[in-house]
Amino acid sequence: MTVARWIEPVVLEGERVRLEPLGHEHADDLALACQDGELWKLWYTFAPSPERVGDYIAEALAGRERGELPFAVRHRDSGRVVGSTRFFRVDEQNRRLELGHTWYARRCQRTGLNTECKWLLLRHAFETLDAIAVELRTHWHNRASRAAIARLGAKQDGVLRNHTVSADGVYRDTVVFSIINHEWPAARQNLRFLMERGGA
Repeated sequence: MTVARWIEPVVLEGERVRLEPLGHEHADDLALACQDGELWKLWYTFAPSPERVGDYIAEALAGRERGELPFAVRHRDSGRVVGSTRFFRVDEQNRRLELGHTWYARRCQRTGLNTECKWLLLRHAFETLDAIAVELRTHWHNRASRAAIARLGAKQDGVLRNHTVSADGVYRDTVVFSIINHEWPAARQNLRFLMERGGA
């Protein structure tokens, strides 16, 4: 007998974006997306280089075996996949998860696309999965990401000093944010307000 997991593959539809389970069929679009802004050269992010997109997808799909759910972010107007995001560090017993590994082509940044993606993901987490907490983490030096996470209504829990070591030996301080279930109604209202104003 197959036991159902807490998080199963799902398609989430918005007005600007469609979030669909990531697969190898998205590789060509993702390679073009990461070239837009040469995202892999931003030392504080984890976007793949074009030639490593296949490995990136394979690693994300391996995460499904651990209960994770990676998404391809499809821009509805163009029909192209313009980035990726995922549910990971899934703690089914405690109904907690992290939302991250998020990156978009430069042309889609600060357009409101990220706000709608987060709206769809957080709504699914809190209203369908009945999560009690959703974490979001970012590099201390990624100031744009820290500001964007705070705009969502997430609260900063703290900073993990010397949290990880990069391939070139540089230590990363990780800033941890979260939204808990009792805060979701206010965060949901804030996200709706931002989307109505077309905010990023």
